[in-house]
Amino acid sequence: MVVNMVAIPQIPQNIFYIILAVIALVGLIFVILQWRMVKVSKTNVAFLTKEAEIRKIELVERDLESKHMMNDIVLTKNHQEKLSQIKENTTDLMTKVGYVRNEINERVNHIDTTTEYKKLQKLLKDIDEKEKELEMKTNKFKI
Repeated sequence: MVVNMVAIPQIPQNIFYIILAVIALVGLIFVILQWRMVKVSKTNVAFLTKEAEIRKIELVERDLESKHMMNDIVLTKNHQEKLSQIKENTTDLMTKVGYVRNEINERVNHIDTTTEYKKLQKLLKDIDEKEKELEMKTNKFKI
């Protein structure tokens, strides 16, 4: 009995270890590059958060300075009355603007819904017409 054996090429053991070392080296390089990219992005995020915190602190300081300056200024009763009247007028205007925005939004929503309703009615009408046409065509073939 003769068995036909196909010769399987075998890689020498030294070349096998070299290939494994190259694959491991490429993987290590890839991991190092990814690690560096993550480190850079973390430092960028930390820098941006610190910058945002500094800006917030600066805004708070400016607000405090302006409040201190306003407290230091002494106004006459006439000026104080005018200032309070201006403040009341601005709050009234802001509330009116808010009401106007709400009314505008409601009207826009109403217009949108009516146009959608009209479109749907037109589509329904078109569908009904198509159904009638199909019924007429099918009735012709039935007779």
